[in-house]
Amino acid sequence: MTLSKSEPTTIKQTKSSFPNLTTEHQPPVSEEDMIQAVRTLLLGLGENPDREGLKDTPKRVVKALQFLTSGYHYSLDELLNGAVFHEDTDEMVLVRDIDLFSSCEHHILPILGRAHVAYIPDGKVIGLSKIARICEMYARRLQVQERLTAQIADAIQGLLKPKGVAVVIEATHMCMVMRGVQKPGSWTSTSAVRGVFAEDAKTRQEFMSLIRHDPTFH
Repeated sequence: MTLSKSEPTTIKQTKSSFPNLTTEHQPPVSEEDMIQAVRTLLLGLGENPDREGLKDTPKRVVKALQFLTSGYHYSLDELLNGAVFHEDTDEMVLVRDIDLFSSCEHHILPILGRAHVAYIPDGKVIGLSKIARICEMYARRLQVQERLTAQIADAIQGLLKPKGVAVVIEATHMCMVMRGVQKPGSWTSTSAVRGVFAEDAKTRQEFMSLIRHDPTFH
């Protein structure tokens, strides 16, 4: 999925009616400073950053991290591009199995998973691809899964004022698989429910039954 950038070199402070959609300005650091920092890390690991295989690694690492955290550079308004429409419907809309690739803010290691997002309209609907793009925008930041789940739910709730929103994310965390407890095959499920999904057990159960499957990650 490719998102259209708003400002390629600076983190944009958005003036949105949704407080959790804004991003904080960061101290200005040049790309060269970042490259030198990666070089220092390689030296600290006992490597020689001047050898052939590592000569361009600091630059590649910086480019990769910039891409993996590119969600800081988007505003929700620009992402939507007006794709909110008036529609007289109140049946559940569900987009499931949205692939997510995020980064753990504690170790900057990958979080790999999928999101299931549902809402019940109250006079307005959103372009289906925009739901996936909202997930992508928040995932492409340093994250914890619990916050990511809530941010997606709150964004859709704030945009559409629907009767309810439900979000479930299932993911495996490389900080648990590659290091620390080293438990491959473990996965984490988080949910955020708003409106009728929180108030009505039957509606919530309908959503859960629609996304039920055997969670496997490859």
